[in-house]
Amino acid sequence: MDGMLSQDEINALLNGGGDSDSGDDSSAGASSTADIDDSLISEIERDAIGEVANISMGSSATTLFSLVNQKVNITTPVVSLARWENVLTEYERPCVFIQIKYTVGLDGSNILILKEHDVKVITDLMMGGDGSNTEGELGELHLSAISEAMNQMMGSSATSLSTMLGKMIDISPPEASLVDLTEFKEGGDIAAFLSGTFVKIAFRMQISDLVDSTIMQLYPIEFAKELCSTFLGAQLGEEPPAQEPAPAPAPAAPQAGMSQMDMSQMQTGMPQMDMSQMQMGMPQMGMPQMQMGMPQMMPQMQMGMPQMGMPQMQPNMSIQPAQFQNFAGGFNPNQPQENIDLIKDVPLEVTVELGRTAKSISDILDFAPGTIIELDKIAGEPIDVLVNGKFVAKGEVVVIEESFGVRVTEIIK
Repeated sequence: MDGMLSQDEINALLNGGGDSDSGDDSSAGASSTADIDDSLISEIERDAIGEVANISMGSSATTLFSLVNQKVNITTPVVSLARWENVLTEYERPCVFIQIKYTVGLDGSNILILKEHDVKVITDLMMGGDGSNTEGELGELHLSAISEAMNQMMGSSATSLSTMLGKMIDISPPEASLVDLTEFKEGGDIAAFLSGTFVKIAFRMQISDLVDSTIMQLYPIEFAKELCSTFLGAQLGEEPPAQEPAPAPAPAAPQAGMSQMDMSQMQTGMPQMDMSQMQMGMPQMGMPQMQMGMPQMMPQMQMGMPQMGMPQMQPNMSIQPAQFQNFAGGFNPNQPQENIDLIKDVPLEVTVELGRTAKSISDILDFAPGTIIELDKIAGEPIDVLVNGKFVAKGEVVVIEESFGVRVTEIIK
């Protein structure tokens, strides 16, 4: 009977007796999920948040591509509600938390979570590597590099949000930190909104064949609702209420001449153009009747105008053309000015440039005493002379006693 299982052992295996611990873990995960109130955000709000996140991360992926020079793909996001317990069970430890705070246009912040391995790959690519240098611990250099990458990515995202929401959106520089999730049993120790239910947006990020993982973005419920409301309002074309038009200015008070005109004359002059004739004449195209009535009214109006204080043309007014000094042949812009002596003592900075070159961050970090840097100038080639940064001459290096000097060989005009 050696090597054979007894019936009791067979029954224990069939009943899954050895999985009691995993059953406890699954029940704990189920209870944490059951505590989430799905009514905190509606389906319309979920779709709106997903659309905003999709457009924002699309522009961020383009920026990341320019930084790492590798193909970057970030898939459509999945929006859900979560609690801190879900983050602990779903993400690797440790990981990098990047806090993003909005300063203009939106009031709030969110957190982007990246895996430690992904951060090492991105920073190695940014420093000119091939993405394979992922050994060792994550240091301050990695955190500084990923902060700068996130600054440019989220800046591009803010620009897309500005276009989408129809108002200026800006952020403060993101802050990256390495977080060991085992040390934080409560999310409130990292950010206040992580102590309750929050919005979780999950993306799949692929960088060439080096990275294929999930990144998460966490929003406070209030911030997600504000973002959703602003987005839906922009889509519906809602505008701020129009201001009431300013009241028309009151008519000017009659001048003294106005009293000399008998108002009854204006009133008596108007009936001469019979209004009933206008009403009757319009359907019959009776424009001649209006033309006949107008001359009868115009003389009285013309006679009354001077009495209303209207300015009259003075017959003896003297009008003469303006007189200007003749400068023909008197000024030559190419003629040197005597005032040049006033600025001859102004100091200018003269720079002699041996040559230039471009190096990657990884090459610069490898600099040490004895490192030789090759320039773009050939030995014996004239060097450049710059005045206040402007290229003005070429020359050759000479030695004057114990100092270097430059002999000018060509003036650049």
